[in-house]
Amino acid sequence: MKKVFLIVGGVILIALAALFFGVTNGLSEGAKVPLDGIDLTGVADGAYTGAYDFKRWSNTLVVHVEGHAITGIDVEKNVPGAEITDCFDEVCRRVIEAQDTLVDTVSGATVTSKAYLKAIENAINR
Repeated sequence: MKKVFLIVGGVILIALAALFFGVTNGLSEGAKVPLDGIDLTGVADGAYTGAYDFKRWSNTLVVHVEGHAITGIDVEKNVPGAEITDCFDEVCRRVIEAQDTLVDTVSGATVTSKAYLKAIENAINR
């Protein structure tokens, strides 16, 4: 009986270690992703699709531009798990308010914020 508990405990520990690695893999790299900002002066009205592909933070967004201003941002493919937070809404609010991607990231969601910001930059700066 003791042997069964040791085996089950070992399996649980391995599963937890794998989960921890999966969740934290790429955090330090993702936090260091540089943001370039955007210039909307030459951007015509329309919807621009931008993607960012980095480990579990891959996403695709559609950025709506009218009168050289971002008027809305929609998710085409969300960062997995991000739908349970308000990170996307807060990043969008900040970008639309500033009309730039050089904004503060959401506390506790730095890498997810940067993933959204890079997708926006990739939509506009192509």
